[in-house]
Parts: sequence; structure tokens; C-alpha cells
Amino acid sequence: MTPRLVLIIAGLTVRELTRRRVLWVLLGLSLASVAFVGWGVERLVSLARAEGVAELQVRIGVSQVLILIAFMFSFVLAMSAAFLAAPAIASDVETGTVHAMLARPLRRSELVLGRWLGLSAVVAGYAAVSGSLAIGIVRLVSGHAPPEPQVAVAFLAFQAIAILTLALALGSRLPSMAAGAITVVVFGLGWFAGVLGNLAVAFDAAPLAAATDVVRVIVPTDGLWRGVVFGLEPPLVLLLTTARGAAALEANPFFASAPPPAAFVAWSVAWVALVLLAGMAAFRRREL
Repeated sequence: MTPRLVLIIAGLTVRELTRRRVLWVLLGLSLASVAFVGWGVERLVSLARAEGVAELQVRIGVSQVLILIAFMFSFVLAMSAAFLAAPAIASDVETGTVHAMLARPLRRSELVLGRWLGLSAVVAGYAAVSGSLAIGIVRLVSGHAPPEPQVAVAFLAFQAIAILTLALALGSRLPSMAAGAITVVVFGLGWFAGVLGNLAVAFDAAPLAAATDVVRVIVPTDGLWRGVVFGLEPPLVLLLTTARGAAALEANPFFASAPPPAAFVAWSVAWVALVLLAGMAAFRRREL
């Protein structure tokens, strides 16, 4: 594998997205959504303070609103990643472009890796810019700053890259629409399994908890979402739940008492690599 060729394909992927105005659309959506978030949070904070709500309650309320915003954005980011990555290889095959590209000294694995690298850079940049802007505007209008915003943004980007990798791997073998649809369903099932797992822990349902743990290993996106929540959760909320007992709160998909374990993060990195390698292998065996 030639790194120079991989970087060339990655650069061409980014240029193609720019030419198709995808980057400008993402930038416009980011600015519009951040402006809406800023306006909505400012209105809520102003109304709460006008009603005489204590400042501590306002800060805690804003923190939970910010987590909800991050949850909604994680879905938007996952959908964007899926529908950007699914046609990245599939459309090249469907239009015959791949024949011209592979006629040059370019391996199929280099094409897949280059596409993945370019799309990952775009998606991670989109997550970093939008997430940081949203956190910054919330801090500006409310005074609340999450404890570890960089951790939350990093896990948001990681989750999107995991979804992107799955969509790209499926698209190396399946039509783009099928690859995108399967990826979205898998993402939704992973999140649903995470919610069931939390409920199982809260109600001490050991068999259900064990089953959902298996799903979390197979599809690690929900575990990565817990890293986003932990990065945004104020220390005061963690202290209060520790004092009162957080068993019931463990059923809440918007609460995380601890970050994802290092072993899980390492597995998630390995999962992305394994899925990408599977996509390369599937594309090598595909009839063009």
C-alpha cells in the first residue's frame, strides 16, 4: 500500500465534496443550528431568571438541555456520516468511475482507505466545529460551561467515524441505498440496546443486561455516546446522584456516572479498523 496514493484519494474525496457543495451545506447547517441553539437557550435562561429561579438550578437545567442538544446532534451527525459514506464506493462502481481509477497503479484497498480518510476528516471536522460552536454559544448566553467539552466533542466525532466506517464497508459490497439504510438501522438498534441495558442494570435484570452488553460490543456507538454525556455532565450532578444513589438514573440515556472504560475505547478503535479491513476485503472480491 502506497501512503501517497491514499492521501491523493483522500484529497480528491474532500475536493469532490467541496465541488458538490456538501461542505458548504454542512457549514450552513452548522451555523443555522448553532444560532437556533443560542437563541433557544438564551430565551429559556432569561425566562427562568425572570421567574426568580436560583442560578444553580438554571445552570443544572442548561447542562441537561445541552446534553439533549448533543443527543439530537449525534443523530444528525450519524445520518450525515452514513449517507456520505454509503455511496462513496458504491456510486463509483455504479457509474463506472472505478474502472478509470483502478486502471492506474491504484489498489482497491488504497481506494477504500483514501475514501475513508477523506470522509473521516470531513465528518470529524464537522463534529468538532459544530460541537465546539454549540458549547461556546451556550456558555456565552448562559454562563454554563461543561466540565470536559473537548472529551464530549471527541466522542461525538468518534461515534460518527464508527458509523461512517460501517456505511463505507457495506457500500463496498452493496448498493448505496441499501448500505445507508442498513447503517441507520444498525445505529438505531445499537442505541435501543443501550437503553435496554441501562434499564436492565437499574432493575437488576442480569440476563437482559448480559445480552445488551454483547450488542454494545458488536455495535459500540452507544458506549461512545456515554463518553459524550460524561464530558457534558456537571460535577455537581454526579455528586448529587452519588449522595442519593444513582441506581434509577442509570436507566437514563442522558446520564453517565463514569466515562467509557479504556478497554472499551481500545476495542472501539479496533472495531473501526476491523470493519474497515472487512470493507477492503469485500471490495477486493467484488466483481466490477
